[in-house]
Amino acid sequence: STSEQLSLLLRQPDQPDNAKILKVAIIGAPNAGKSTLSNQLLGRKVFAVSKKVHTTRSRALGVLTERDTQIILLDTPGLTTAQKVKRHHLEKSLLVDPWTAVKEADLMVVLVDVSDRWMCSRLDFEVMKCLAQHPNIPAILVLNKVDLVKAKDRLLDITAQLTCGMVNGHRIRIRPVIKPPWAKKRQDTQLGWPNFKDVFMLSCVDKESVETLKHYFLLAAKPGVWQYHSEVLTDQRPEDVCTNIIREKLLEYLPEEVPYSVTQSIDLWQEEEEEGGIDIFVKLYTKKESHMKMVIGVAGQMVARIAQEAGEDLSRVYLQEVRLKLSVKLRK
Repeated sequence: STSEQLSLLLRQPDQPDNAKILKVAIIGAPNAGKSTLSNQLLGRKVFAVSKKVHTTRSRALGVLTERDTQIILLDTPGLTTAQKVKRHHLEKSLLVDPWTAVKEADLMVVLVDVSDRWMCSRLDFEVMKCLAQHPNIPAILVLNKVDLVKAKDRLLDITAQLTCGMVNGHRIRIRPVIKPPWAKKRQDTQLGWPNFKDVFMLSCVDKESVETLKHYFLLAAKPGVWQYHSEVLTDQRPEDVCTNIIREKLLEYLPEEVPYSVTQSIDLWQEEEEEGGIDIFVKLYTKKESHMKMVIGVAGQMVARIAQEAGEDLSRVYLQEVRLKLSVKLRK
């Protein structure tokens, strides 16, 4: 509940004598899979995950506490530029947030989706800028969705390209690539970052690869003061988790501009003492009638589907039944 969540956040961290801490900023091009990775590391669905770009708006913190170590995940929105914010009418916070998160990080995780041919040919420009501006923060490269790459030797080529052939100060062995004659004519721009401490490969289907990364975080943690009580999972308010999950569904099922124009208002949040579970009633407001019709769907099927799926996700987050009702209105 909100009050429980608040009291957890206000409670003094219950840290052991030999407490260790690590603050991790996960950065990458929009849609690299940052929220999915955060959720896999936390073991519960907290961050908004969708196939559309820019679902994670506020800098939500996930907290993972294992024995004497606390890992704080700074979930950074996909690094973006002022032009893109204007073009997509995105929130201003998208522009400011990633940088503030990175400044307080002890470790940067650069996440690259290798199933996207364009993304894995070079590091995103904003990511490169971020690495160059924080050379004192150790960084690791994480290649995501490696199970979707059929030719495994291609992963070595991608690694070589994105690390400039250098990992942790050592040259990595690269197979010789026969370059076409036109390759020499191209200007010699840097496509990767030569100062990564380590490289990890993650598969969407293999839980062990995420465990390996988690183990790396636990080992990288340094003695320090815990920031949260060990039972805290995210410092988002429960209402924010709810609206985030609903927005994720809107993004998944509705065309490009519609989800971004929908605003939400939570009209009821009631925790049932006797029956158990939580009753939540949310109004969705659209700016155009055409958008309202899309959100409702044929015979109300779309809004019913969104309510059902978001309710199931919320039940998993709160570990109890969530009965979610949605209504759609035109904002006059």
